[in-house]
Amino acid sequence: MPTAIHSAPIDERIEWLMELSRTHSALYCDPENSLARQRYLAEHPTAIIALKCMDGRIHLPYATKTPLGIVRPFRNLGGIFDLGWPYMGDLLESQVMEAIHQGRRVLIIITYHFSKGDRARGCAGFNCDKDAAMAHANEIREQVEAIFGHGHKTVYPLVCGFETDEDALILHSSEGESLDLSTLKPDELDCLPVKLEGFFTDMPAQVRHDLLPLVEGNLRHIDEMRQLQRDLDIEHREWMICVGRGFDFLHVPNVALIIGPYSPDLSDPIIKAAGIIRANMAQGRIPDDGFLLLSSAPYDEVGPDQARAELKARFMAEFAANVIREAQPALAEKMLIRTATLHWPTRRLELIG
Repeated sequence: MPTAIHSAPIDERIEWLMELSRTHSALYCDPENSLARQRYLAEHPTAIIALKCMDGRIHLPYATKTPLGIVRPFRNLGGIFDLGWPYMGDLLESQVMEAIHQGRRVLIIITYHFSKGDRARGCAGFNCDKDAAMAHANEIREQVEAIFGHGHKTVYPLVCGFETDEDALILHSSEGESLDLSTLKPDELDCLPVKLEGFFTDMPAQVRHDLLPLVEGNLRHIDEMRQLQRDLDIEHREWMICVGRGFDFLHVPNVALIIGPYSPDLSDPIIKAAGIIRANMAQGRIPDDGFLLLSSAPYDEVGPDQARAELKARFMAEFAANVIREAQPALAEKMLIRTATLHWPTRRLELIG
């Protein structure tokens, strides 16, 4: 990402965003990548679902060297979820049952994140409190167990920390032990299968086999990160609010505040996001010439499925815009609204308004 994009005029920022989405779709649809996904799933059939923060730094495919499209993400402001939320619970159960009907087990990765170098680079949703973020992740794990069982033979909930300075994963076992991958060395790759077997004693062998590539990939990634001079992007410079689903292409730090359509009360996170945008403008971290409100809903097939996605996207755009107008009337005057659908099979973002 060009470092100047945060300070570019709003029209240029929006065009950069659209180009980012087009590039993501092209990479996803590339024949080589498509074949890599099919081969990967044949060798590693466990369905992987990730619950994570909207923070663009939490990019599991990148940090684990996993082909795009393998990890199915749920993203929300602060990484805050509750499986009691009707839509959230229904959507997660639907995806789990779809995998089970295909004869696949399911690994649900429940993430929290923090920075070991600076507490202020932690998760804003928990006021940069690592312990609070971890406690919430454990609460979600307990909810997963309440729905799908405590035996973990078919659905395994894995609490996983993400240290953003080095993109290092911290795996947590059901017994409360932790395995910080940043403490391992690349030459320990051959020992990983035995290490994981001893660490995850209640994890089915197939799930451990399919978790292994993510762990191996993260070890290699950590080693690469240590050899780079990274801009850790300490300051928040978000200039867009995204509402809905279909923002997988937005794995870029400090650009967007993403609000999934999961909570029964969307007003609260929208108001908080608008406050962050206003503060960013007031403190000169982004230009005050405008900010983007982008809504999106995914669809699989043309026809009623696509038409319903368009209705959902338009509703969310109108709802969010009205909340911002009421809560931040001065900021609302600088709001540019784009409405889109996402063709899930190709990950293609399609503007409809």
